[in-house]
Amino acid sequence: MTPADIETFFATLQAANPHPQTELEYSSVFELLTAVLLSAQATDVGVNKATRKLFVVANTPQKILALGLEGLESYIKTIGLYRSKARHLMQTCQMLVDRHAGQVPRTREALEALPGVGRKTANVVLNVAFGEPTMAVDTHLFRLGNRTGMAPGKTPLEVEQKLLKRIPAKYLVDAHHWLILHGRYVCKARNPQCWQCSVAGVCGFTLKATAPG
Repeated sequence: MTPADIETFFATLQAANPHPQTELEYSSVFELLTAVLLSAQATDVGVNKATRKLFVVANTPQKILALGLEGLESYIKTIGLYRSKARHLMQTCQMLVDRHAGQVPRTREALEALPGVGRKTANVVLNVAFGEPTMAVDTHLFRLGNRTGMAPGKTPLEVEQKLLKRIPAKYLVDAHHWLILHGRYVCKARNPQCWQCSVAGVCGFTLKATAPG
């Protein structure tokens, strides 16, 4: 994709959805961190179903700790890998209380020091909660970066670095939301719906799907 193609790509997505949002439900930075931590290898829909019940009773590090491990597990057992996620979340809550006065830190280094929080999770929190122009490369962004030709790479970090370099600065804060939503609903892994894609004209994907029938 050329710089002009990338400009058209994001201008088109922006026109259709000027203010994209994460589909995870949250009302505080801690709730966002919790939801993102729980969302690894799980759907946002599944995480939201669990957190709607959890956050009513425990939506701070202190309240999560008060639940205890088994208590926390009882709320998130419908989510994949819930046992390890519960353990990581408890450890993260303890660290937030001990080192950060119960608040979610605003630096990448401090975020990535939290148990269960990797680069992608830190990028989501930095972007969504604090408005930083980060690129959280999940399976959708990795696929789109390679499929479209916008940011081909063999690792999520390589795709992330290329996206940050190639996407115009004015789109960076919202770019990962547009890419996630586009990958989730249009540019799907097994059946990309090119016939109804608004940016197909500037996409480097050459094996264009045709309309059914």
